[in-house]
Amino acid sequence: MEPTFRASMNWLHTWTGVVLGGLLFAVFWMGTLSVFDREIDRWMAPTTRLALPDETLPAETFRPSIEAAAAAGATIWTIVFPEERQPVYRETYRSKDGNVLRFLDPLTGAALPDPGTLAGTRFIFPFHYSLNVRAWDIGYWLVGVAGMAMLVLCVSGVVIHRKIFTEFFTFRAEKKPRRLILDLHNVTGVLGLPFHFIISLSGLIIFFSIYFPSVWQMPYDGKRELFNRETWGTYTRPKVDQAAPLASLDDMVAEARRVWAGEEPFYMRVTNPGDAAAVVQIGRTYRDVVTMRVEILYFDAPSGTLLSRFETLPLVTAQRFIAGLHFIQFQHWTLRWIYFVLGLVGCVLIATGYLFWLESRRRKHAQLGMRGVPFVEGLTVGSVTGIIVATLGFFVANRLLPLDAAFLGAGRASLEMWIFYLVWLATFAHAWLRPRRAWAEQSWMIAVLAIAAVVLNWITTGDHLGRSLTLAHLGPIGGMDLVLLAGALVATLTALKLEHRKPDPVRERQHA
Repeated sequence: MEPTFRASMNWLHTWTGVVLGGLLFAVFWMGTLSVFDREIDRWMAPTTRLALPDETLPAETFRPSIEAAAAAGATIWTIVFPEERQPVYRETYRSKDGNVLRFLDPLTGAALPDPGTLAGTRFIFPFHYSLNVRAWDIGYWLVGVAGMAMLVLCVSGVVIHRKIFTEFFTFRAEKKPRRLILDLHNVTGVLGLPFHFIISLSGLIIFFSIYFPSVWQMPYDGKRELFNRETWGTYTRPKVDQAAPLASLDDMVAEARRVWAGEEPFYMRVTNPGDAAAVVQIGRTYRDVVTMRVEILYFDAPSGTLLSRFETLPLVTAQRFIAGLHFIQFQHWTLRWIYFVLGLVGCVLIATGYLFWLESRRRKHAQLGMRGVPFVEGLTVGSVTGIIVATLGFFVANRLLPLDAAFLGAGRASLEMWIFYLVWLATFAHAWLRPRRAWAEQSWMIAVLAIAAVVLNWITTGDHLGRSLTLAHLGPIGGMDLVLLAGALVATLTALKLEHRKPDPVRERQHA
């Protein structure tokens, strides 16, 4: 019975990895980058590379912005306060003409020039959990399938490898490629097993209302508004269509600090600005705790009277703690780097799983005249090195495109995004058109683009490594440049290794 069970687990492990490996790699790659999404923001938006002031501006500084939003017909106006990783104010509101996003100087409150990029927090991070496909929640569901697949791979991998911890200490670099790849797959699998399991499970728990809707639909009789009010503290009241002045914002922020024992607010939001029924919402920061707590104060905008105070219930607090473990928004740089490294370990795990499948079946498929291996190999190249090339193309385009760039009605931010997708598609085509050289050539491309991104950052902003590593507020810029250079070094060594490998007759016949 045991051999049969292990054989079935081996089949499940193999085909789950082959079918969903490309999707899994994309999710893990973007998730790994999202650990430093705000640092990527500052690299891609040079106007935000400012020092964090010792004190925040008075809340009254933003009264003209609120009045302007009200005049534009905005229903919600929001300001996110600066912090170490994002030292500028971020103002957003929805008007009749669409969504508005502006970054404000932390010293004066003046609007900074539009950076013209979606950067990390608005492109890379949403890609991680939704693939940037929002229609009918398709992207969320695909990522959810990937998360379930990773759980299946973790469990089935443990079942398959009965001597898993022995295999962790076994790495035979001098052996044939197939043996070396399997050893690397086992080592990365054991090294990151707890992290990969928890990060995949927590991702599913974060979006429980999408993946497991019956959890909230049954107790709340399908009433989404009631669920949101009791779970997330949503407080609303209808407009009365009567104008009324806004009370002192500073007094409301001071009251929030008093209630929260001196802690700073995370954001301030005004619903229906300018209306007599407007509500000012102030959310508590969670930068000093793991739990992404939801603690909100609601004030009557015209009078400044506290209307409601919300704190998450114990069950929701547990869910927010799990979300905090996943998103790592709290200030802990050592743990952030550990997440980043373990994310890369996950990428290596997925890639070596693909490679082992290819190496273990190449000869058999060649004997049977099957074309499965060449197809999967092209898919693997595009999924692994391809998305890395596309990401670096995204960074290079950011430094090359002028701020007023536009093409066929698409602005600069959209052009960056389309360059990413077009480059990614091109890497798949390249992999299938040049199968013998695809791995090496795309490795060289990674090295070239990574170095180009660093050089272009220097040329276009003047923030070379000598400057960014000596000024505290430019530390994240220097850090990203160093990571890019490290990636270029790894890609170069990989390309050189691939260039000097001995030709495989079976591989040559398959790609003939």
